[in-house]
Amino acid sequence: MTQFAGKTADNLQKIRESKPLIHNITNFVVMNYTANALLAAGASPVMAHADSEVEEMVDLASGLVLNIGTLTDSWVNTMIKAGRRAVELDKPIILDPVGAGATQLRTNAVRAILAQTWVSIIRGNASEILALRGLNFGSKGVDSVNSIEETTGVAIELARELGTTLAITGKSDLVTDGLRSFRVHGGHALMPYVTGTGCSASALLGAFHAVDKDPVSAAATGLAFFAIAGETAGREAKGPGSFMIHLLDALYNLSPAEVESRCRIEKI
Repeated sequence: MTQFAGKTADNLQKIRESKPLIHNITNFVVMNYTANALLAAGASPVMAHADSEVEEMVDLASGLVLNIGTLTDSWVNTMIKAGRRAVELDKPIILDPVGAGATQLRTNAVRAILAQTWVSIIRGNASEILALRGLNFGSKGVDSVNSIEETTGVAIELARELGTTLAITGKSDLVTDGLRSFRVHGGHALMPYVTGTGCSASALLGAFHAVDKDPVSAAATGLAFFAIAGETAGREAKGPGSFMIHLLDALYNLSPAEVESRCRIEKI
């Protein structure tokens, strides 16, 4: 869609001009890579999870990203504390429900965050999103065992129920708020072989939402940019190791004009 292609380029330009500070309470496995992804795209990351400072950090930030990848009970409370402050200040919250449905701790943590804050975008794989509806067809750790196609109808209904935007990533991506739904095409087959690609997508949605107040537009354009970066990285990569580095290079080197010309967002 032409208007979304232009919006993707415009959002990327705004990120690079304003360098929004994105506060991440995220997991230990991906902290370094997601911080580098935000830096490469033009945003400014901060990884702060100490209970005594998260509210102050939210005050300074333009967006909050909550990622439950390496969760503890105390982190759940800290995430809720930060989320409540973000709601008070009308700052966007992105939730990455890593492994929801795999264990009760993760599933209950997501439900508590959603009940006690207001999350504007939830970015997860198909199985994680199905788990939010109480549907779990089996989980393979934090990996998805469900497809976008079998999740679409449930996702549209769930987005309406939660009053939020769902961004479901896979071979192609689905973005829906229950009223507007889009498919984002692109990416590369090596993306699932690098830890932190999905988490980096969530972090980047924080940056895009910081400059675009419409969560559907922010999610669709952010995922389109990431998909184009994945395609670009795949042209040079010989395997997961080199792909990881080429992906950061692509996030840095892609111009708004190239992003606009290669953007593939389809209305459903």
